[in-house]
Amino acid sequence: MGHTLASDVGGTFTDVVLTGPDGRVEVAKTLTTPGDPTEGLLRGVEQVLAGAGVPPGEVDRFVHATTLATNVILERTGVPVAFVTTEGFGSMLELGRQARVEEERYDLAYVQPDPPVPLTHTFAAPERIGAGGEVLRALDEEAAERIAGEIAALGVSAVAICLLHSYMNPVHENRLAEIVAARLPEGTPVVVSSAVWPELGEYERATTTLMSAYVGPVMASYLSRLGERLRDLGIDAPVHVMESAGGVLPAALAASRAVYTIESGPAAGVIAAARQGAERGLADLISFDMGGTTAKAGLVRGGRPGITHEFQVGGKGSFGGRRPGTGVPIKVPAIDLAEVGSGGGSIAWVDGGTLRVGPRSAGADPGPACYGRGGTHPTVTDANLVLGYLDPGGFGEFTLSAELAREAIREHVADPLGVGVIEAAAAVHDIANAQMGAAVHVVTVRRGIDPRGFTLVALGGAAPTHVVRLAEQFGIARVLVPPQAGVGSAVGLLHADLAIERARTFLAPVSTLTSCSASRESLGELADIFAELERAARADLGGAGEALRSVGARFVGQAHAFTIELPAGQITPEIIQRAADEFYKRYHESYGIDLRDPVELTTARVRVVLPSGADQLPRGDRAERGPAGVRPIWLDGEFREVGVLERDGCGPGDELAGPLVVTEPQCSLLIPPGWHGTVDERGAILLEKNE
Repeated sequence: MGHTLASDVGGTFTDVVLTGPDGRVEVAKTLTTPGDPTEGLLRGVEQVLAGAGVPPGEVDRFVHATTLATNVILERTGVPVAFVTTEGFGSMLELGRQARVEEERYDLAYVQPDPPVPLTHTFAAPERIGAGGEVLRALDEEAAERIAGEIAALGVSAVAICLLHSYMNPVHENRLAEIVAARLPEGTPVVVSSAVWPELGEYERATTTLMSAYVGPVMASYLSRLGERLRDLGIDAPVHVMESAGGVLPAALAASRAVYTIESGPAAGVIAAARQGAERGLADLISFDMGGTTAKAGLVRGGRPGITHEFQVGGKGSFGGRRPGTGVPIKVPAIDLAEVGSGGGSIAWVDGGTLRVGPRSAGADPGPACYGRGGTHPTVTDANLVLGYLDPGGFGEFTLSAELAREAIREHVADPLGVGVIEAAAAVHDIANAQMGAAVHVVTVRRGIDPRGFTLVALGGAAPTHVVRLAEQFGIARVLVPPQAGVGSAVGLLHADLAIERARTFLAPVSTLTSCSASRESLGELADIFAELERAARADLGGAGEALRSVGARFVGQAHAFTIELPAGQITPEIIQRAADEFYKRYHESYGIDLRDPVELTTARVRVVLPSGADQLPRGDRAERGPAGVRPIWLDGEFREVGVLERDGCGPGDELAGPLVVTEPQCSLLIPPGWHGTVDERGAILLEKNE
């Protein structure tokens, strides 16, 4: 193998990691350039290539995670789209599905958000497919031609089509797509729901299809531009893009299925945590990824990240963006995460005498006040600098100004609250910790999981500063801080496998599949669907990879299903019954209710995975240790003189006892009193609470 480049473009920083056959790594953290993310990314690429002395032509793989799809949806900067649905359902998107949470519940002047597509761009086709796939009303082709003409007159850049029950029979969708495409300029994307995600649930299927059309052209243009700029630099390696469920897609597939990349960046952090834990025999982990804009928490149980098949983009409230009705529902596989708007760049502000932190962020431009780039509002990073947790001598590409940080906190927090600057900074730090605790609470306690038996893994530039205090909130006694933790998500990309998932609705009671009289025909139908999905998924990845099968299961009459994995081999009544038993177990774990009501299958899923071939994690290299420094750190209500070590001077077997600060160019680890740590053979620091 040659060299692999990985890049993670976040809201504030762009992280780049280069590794080669010897396992050595070169990292760079540059400010994200929102106007053109490729600028900051390529600046980081040039830095790591120069630092490692590696010619661009020796890079044979480039792996990329980006928040582009998410930002396009949140900022509504996608392409103009027309939406076509079944006659009688034209108001579906306008009616929506809204849940008012947090302060919105008390807003008497609350205005429901505009629909993703205005009614002027929404069309209803005369046709009807029944729930069983039968044609109840044939597609009116004359009306379809008229609709196609009206869409062409709008000059849209993409079209989304979602007809009722097309997941059971796509004949009308496919024909309508042909008619519409024939009236549009060549190359205009016409996206049909039966190709994007053929599952029951017309509203979620509609929004998923719509967002695929809305984001797709933007993603395709971005990836094309990125590929060209990499080639100009001399890098001709294939580009792979992280998808929401933790695998990577070839760039061409990611462009055509942009909706699969919405949780691209956050997914990489959980994959990194799982790999770091597996390397050290730790199977139950909580991934804590805190960057400049947000903090994310994800759960790894038995070495495997949790996967959800429905999430919200732009979701609000304490449910971490997973509460139905608080954002745009997307029905594709994604690593199950909780996210809060509390990162290093989150702005602290006073609202009617109450201190708040986030969700507004200083971002990359101008950034926190201490960056000296024109920012005047105080952030979590400013507070951490004032409290002594960060090294003012260097952070990423620039130095930090404690004077600017103090002035911003004094003007915007301390004076309005009538307190000192240090007290205000400590309050900002504590509130940020509490808000990040909400994300961990969502993925553990709120789901009936005791977090005390888990290891908390710190990833992201701001995470090591907060991670131990966060662990203390939940009684977690072990914390893992991997090498290169400040660029942890980018490191996770290095080992992401090529993967794609296909699914299709298969609605059948378990009793039908396990009874002697009817099971053979029904099981044969399920086996045929699995085979068809596997062929399609393998075709996406060039015909190779391991196929993993699963089914959706729910109680008859309920709306939401759990995904239950199935073993390889022939589908038998015994396997289906074991899946039902696993569903009962999962339901009890999640809701505390031990039911044995009839269960039905809802969906057949196949995920094909092609291993990346990257076996070893990058290691942390040890440099010659310089003399330990000392600086005042705010601990337990007072400043104390605390030792400061550089991380690259810590070697395998070294013991670290708190209070202590361990610094590196991308992050700063705070080890408070009552904790001690050990550096392992690959440079990770495993912290444990003192007995």
